[in-house]
Amino acid sequence: MDINQLVQTIAIYALPVLFAITLHEAAHGYVARHFGDMTAYAQGRISLNPVRHIDLVGTIVVPLLILVVSGGRFLFGWAKPVPVNYSALRRPKQHMLWVAAAGPASNLCMALGWALLLKLAIVLPLNFFTLPMAEMAKAGLVVNLVFMFLNLLPILPLDGGRILASLLPQRAAWRYAKLERWGLPLLILLLVTNVLGVVLGPLVDVSVMIIRHVVFL
Repeated sequence: MDINQLVQTIAIYALPVLFAITLHEAAHGYVARHFGDMTAYAQGRISLNPVRHIDLVGTIVVPLLILVVSGGRFLFGWAKPVPVNYSALRRPKQHMLWVAAAGPASNLCMALGWALLLKLAIVLPLNFFTLPMAEMAKAGLVVNLVFMFLNLLPILPLDGGRILASLLPQRAAWRYAKLERWGLPLLILLLVTNVLGVVLGPLVDVSVMIIRHVVFL
């Protein structure tokens, strides 16, 4: 990837990646507040302002590095985790499911939003703005689907792991929670061995086709 392609890739993906990661975290805080945990609210983390959620390494450096190294085929990153005190939820085990699911649900909503923007870019007369708008919308659609499916993997501390823990019987959930310390090393291993790409690729491709059909692209 030459310097011009690198600059173009960063320009196209910067906003989609930023919003995909940070609004994902804000959604966790909003749903946690709904079910009684005011921790994120008290710290000002229930906000649509991405600046409140940016982690320099996880939100900017790592996603762009992986994007460049993979030639635009894969993304991985994180924001400052929204603090959630699960014991403060009115029904901790049951409500943990909804708090965890809020992040991937926000990515699905954003994917649909980017798809609608792509539709708008296509129907508008071709001009200086519609082409970059279309490219950014395509990136936003794919980025959000990648983050949605990535976070739904049943690996702690990902959202899918939290969801699974909330569905397991109490004793099994407790044993499963003890595996959380191995979650990040496992994710890194799956990433470097391209297992994540093999697993997520078909899911993203099929989802893109479905969403394109839904919005008549």
